[in-house]
Amino acid sequence: MRLYNSIGRKVVEFSPLDDRKVMMYVCGLTPYDSTHIGHARTYVAFDVIKKYLVKKGYEVYHIQNITDVEDKIINRCKESGADPKELTEGVHDEALELFDRLHISRADAYPKVTEHIPDIIGFIKRIMEKGYAYETETGVYFDVSKFRDYGKLSGQNLGEIKAGARVEVDETKDSPEDFALWKKGEDIIAFDSPWGKGRPGWHIECSVMSLKYANRDTLDVHGGARDLIFPHHENEIAQSEAATGKTFSKYWLHTGFLTVHGEKMSKSLGNFITLKDGLEKFSPNALRFFYVQSHYRSPLDYDEEVIKSMEDGVEKIFNALRLIGENKKENEKDDEFREKTGEEIKGFYDAMDNDFDTPGAIASLFNLVRTVNGHLGKEKTDNETLGHVKEEIGEMLGILGLEMEKVSLEGKEKEIKAVAEEFGVAGEEPAGIIEKLVELRNTAREKKDYSTSDGIRSRLKEIGIILEDKQEGGTSWRIE
Repeated sequence: MRLYNSIGRKVVEFSPLDDRKVMMYVCGLTPYDSTHIGHARTYVAFDVIKKYLVKKGYEVYHIQNITDVEDKIINRCKESGADPKELTEGVHDEALELFDRLHISRADAYPKVTEHIPDIIGFIKRIMEKGYAYETETGVYFDVSKFRDYGKLSGQNLGEIKAGARVEVDETKDSPEDFALWKKGEDIIAFDSPWGKGRPGWHIECSVMSLKYANRDTLDVHGGARDLIFPHHENEIAQSEAATGKTFSKYWLHTGFLTVHGEKMSKSLGNFITLKDGLEKFSPNALRFFYVQSHYRSPLDYDEEVIKSMEDGVEKIFNALRLIGENKKENEKDDEFREKTGEEIKGFYDAMDNDFDTPGAIASLFNLVRTVNGHLGKEKTDNETLGHVKEEIGEMLGILGLEMEKVSLEGKEKEIKAVAEEFGVAGEEPAGIIEKLVELRNTAREKKDYSTSDGIRSRLKEIGIILEDKQEGGTSWRIE
């Protein structure tokens, strides 16, 4: 399996430190406001990566921090009068519920900054003892000039950084590019430390909590959105390797930017879309399929018409599974079908082995579905191979995180009875009424009463009941 390593900017073979165990850290949320569709893009991408690694036989230990101490949180609490703990916990809990709906598997650990202050203080002390940091009247700062490899992730050198990169302005620092490990000062969130009251800098938390929960000095995979490469991830590398003397992470993976109508998402532009809004407009499968249709490293532009079209794409896959399950045709071995489906299944995994190429994998999946649909049209079918293919498609859907939603007739009883009354059908149980409507429709079709047959089909579709006519005869129904 190969992946693109941001730190060398090339595709390399994946070989974790432990043969079968992968330590993966993904930068988490700063929970001061509703999670948005850009966050979801990143977390869906790493969820697919995680699911595929598990499919390959790895045990993945996934760590994702919660930045519950940060300027945005402090400012929001000052503006609103909210309690920082209540604000961050409420926002993060809501985000996890939305991620659950999007079929994102939860991390194994969600460490909070506020619960690891002693660990952070101890880590800063180690950095200072090794001569990489200094104290001023405003805080403790990492001396970037002391770390010779600074810039190895972003590709920037100190000259470029000094010329105007994103740096913290503070006249007390030795150099503008030096970054804060500890910020001194009283505020609504502040902790005791050897350097006085204050709070951790943004970057130090990730180094401390990732290594603490990995229980070793080197991670296998560190991930996040592309905009974190500099300065956040660059600074994580510097402070971690200064403290431990070891490589901080063997592989660095970054997701591409998500834009809305070609522009960066922001409230000031009026194009800020929360994940909650997205899931109110679209099904979890449609939104998730929209994300994975693009390579995780590629830029992605939010397009509601494209997302709507994803519903049909997902339904084609699910429908193939249903048709295989309903197939009752006589069995006949088909070598050509076996060979073709085998190639398409291999194509899916070859694509995933190539830097988690989900667009290529999905192309192979759709080829497989078309082959299955064509085979099901034959008089006799290779039922053994169809059973195998059904299992394989299920595995592929599991990797992509697409799930056949468990929908019931609950809540549709009134609407179903209204349709039944319209066509003169009686009954009590919703499922029984639908069967009677299907029977009436089929009788109407035989009599060429297309007004009635089309009317029943159309009215049922309006309330989310889909009728499907089988090639071998008969009609099945399902909930949309």
